[in-house]
Amino acid sequence: MSDIDPAAAAPKPRSTAWQTALTVVQEAEPPFIPAGAHAMTVVIAYPPGDPGTPPHRHFGPAFGYVLEGEMLLELEGEPERVVRAGEAFWEAGGDVIHYQDGNNRDDIPLRFTVTMLCEPGKPMLVLVDEEELAQRKDRRAPRPS
Repeated sequence: MSDIDPAAAAPKPRSTAWQTALTVVQEAEPPFIPAGAHAMTVVIAYPPGDPGTPPHRHFGPAFGYVLEGEMLLELEGEPERVVRAGEAFWEAGGDVIHYQDGNNRDDIPLRFTVTMLCEPGKPMLVLVDEEELAQRKDRRAPRPS
């Protein structure tokens, strides 16, 4: 006699949840991907009201998703905008200044994830100095009053 229950040995039915589990939150065609690039995914967390990283640039494209809170995002040539939890954003990288990525709210934290395609031998980001900001001020979109 066997102690094995035939019902327990039967294969479990496969899930079909995968067929409707995918939601596209963003599609983009980056202008370039640096030769030999490697991908880096990071999570950034800013406390309430934090202004975020000073003006900077990335050497390759970056794709992000806000997990919690609201980000004030501003890229060179584009007006600043708010990206809320559940929304995606991207930037081309290269010769584009990333002016803002700070917390738009002073009452809740901001958390977002970013996947960057990094150029070999270059840092993930480089801060832009005041001299360059002044030289390129005509490329910045008009600021809200």
